[in-house]
Amino acid sequence: MGVAIRAAGEDDRELVVRLLDESFQNDPVSAWVFPGADHRRRTHPRLMAAFTDLVLAEGRVDVTEDGAACALWLSVAADDHAGGPDDDGPARLRAAVDPDNERVELIGRLTAGVHPAGRAHEYLWMIGVTPGRQGEGLGTALIESVLGRCDRENLPAYLEASSDRSRRLYERLGFARTGPALDLPDGPRMWPMWREPRPPAR
Repeated sequence: MGVAIRAAGEDDRELVVRLLDESFQNDPVSAWVFPGADHRRRTHPRLMAAFTDLVLAEGRVDVTEDGAACALWLSVAADDHAGGPDDDGPARLRAAVDPDNERVELIGRLTAGVHPAGRAHEYLWMIGVTPGRQGEGLGTALIESVLGRCDRENLPAYLEASSDRSRRLYERLGFARTGPALDLPDGPRMWPMWREPRPPAR
């Protein structure tokens, strides 16, 4: 039996924020951005809310019908050069989320710096599965639903894996490392990954 998936709307905002917060509280990159556990519990939801608001406004959020998992996608144009030195998005994010925490801004600048340019693609910004439901294939179903469209439309896809476990999942779905790994200062490693569209089966 397949996983039922639908596009999220504004009414789903709190659900998506909660899913992302629960899913990433113990993620290596989230722990680097917010090193103190107590501070992370208080502040991390604000970062997830900012990401959710951005993607609801500019991209697409998919949720499983049972509310156990979500995926945030942005369509990136070939000529999109966001993330340069004049991009004030990361600074605005820091000011809104945690003004005294330079890592909130730094993570945005570092990931933008390794993001491929020159080809239109779908960008998997984040995917979250509630901890009690991980390992059931919900994340895979969410990703495959968009990858199927990418294949039909001859679009590549891109993401940054934030853990060994997620990197292995993405490799099974056809993603491969692109360029050097991103080593966060005094922190964990992230893996930029790219997937070329697959030709239709004959």
